[in-house]
Amino acid sequence: MGDIRRRGAVALGLTGLVAPLTLALGSTPAQAASCTTAAGPYQKQVEKFLGRPVDGRQSAADCKAIQAFQNKHGITPNIGYAGPVTWGVMDLMNKQKAVGSNPNRDGKCPVNKGRIACVNLTLQLSWIQDGSRLVYGPVPVRSGRDGYETRTGLKKIYWRDIDHVSTIYNVSMPYSQFFDGGQAFHSVGLSMWNPPGSHGCVNLTPTTAKKYWSLLKNGDDVYVYGRKPGT
Repeated sequence: MGDIRRRGAVALGLTGLVAPLTLALGSTPAQAASCTTAAGPYQKQVEKFLGRPVDGRQSAADCKAIQAFQNKHGITPNIGYAGPVTWGVMDLMNKQKAVGSNPNRDGKCPVNKGRIACVNLTLQLSWIQDGSRLVYGPVPVRSGRDGYETRTGLKKIYWRDIDHVSTIYNVSMPYSQFFDGGQAFHSVGLSMWNPPGSHGCVNLTPTTAKKYWSLLKNGDDVYVYGRKPGT
């Protein structure tokens, strides 16, 4: 989320990036904490996801694998416990993977608008299509957390700033493309699965943000629908 600082213009709203629970923007993953010996309520599901022996019992190797996943995605506490947040991220990854190359199979993103950027909040996926033709994606995104939800509906990109900086959060928002009262697509140096989410912007990886910048322009449509898990 950022203030929109046009030359001589008033800031239009608040959106963007919320710092992760224990990670600063651009920092390295959190250092490993002590491993727990306790099995979590999602032990078997997490073991299966990570390719571990599925026995429902916590081992030192299980804990190390879970902890590495937590550190990679900024999940805290990072003690190797197979709890609801860790499994929730894994479950979302499974659902995203199942979408394959047909992200608009439900037909909810309009196909009569020409080029349009679609955002499915429920699956935390975005893509660009032209009519019914998939142009790019789908790719994982990181949208607004509880209380700062990315607003749904049909919008248009109205301002782009490749080197935008938020004075509200004092963070860089590279490749910003604003589409609704300050909410924008922009690049972040975080995992797309890093909880709890942004302050309303649709976060993209640097690679995706650059691609969106090259494929979209002012006046292009954006359609946001669904509801992010946990909001």
